[in-house]
Amino acid sequence: QVQLVESGGGLVQAGGSLRLSCAGSGIIFSINAMDWYRQAPGKQRELVAHITSGGTTNYADSVKGRFTISRDNAKNTVYLQMNSLKPEDTAVYYCRAGPFGTTARFYWGQGTQVTVSS
Repeated sequence: QVQLVESGGGLVQAGGSLRLSCAGSGIIFSINAMDWYRQAPGKQRELVAHITSGGTTNYADSVKGRFTISRDNAKNTVYLQMNSLKPEDTAVYYCRAGPFGTTARFYWGQGTQVTVSS
């Protein structure tokens, strides 16, 4: 059974930092791309950061230079280091793994709340 569990969210003041973690189980973690998404109230879920199995990264323009995605395949974990946080970064953050197999299935974590106060 595939499971992704996020942690590390919380309440932080603007300008502060948080590091999110996403621990995976039940999948061959190292061969798949991983993503961090976020969804703010009343808004669509958006891609924040992407990392390939080889470690190539991409970021949304809104977080470039502030967020860093990384992965530790030995620990089956992907991270999102968030610095210089802004109130507009407030959202539920989700990790996603995939695509898997011929059906190109993706797996999602349950999400972790990040709240940035001004």
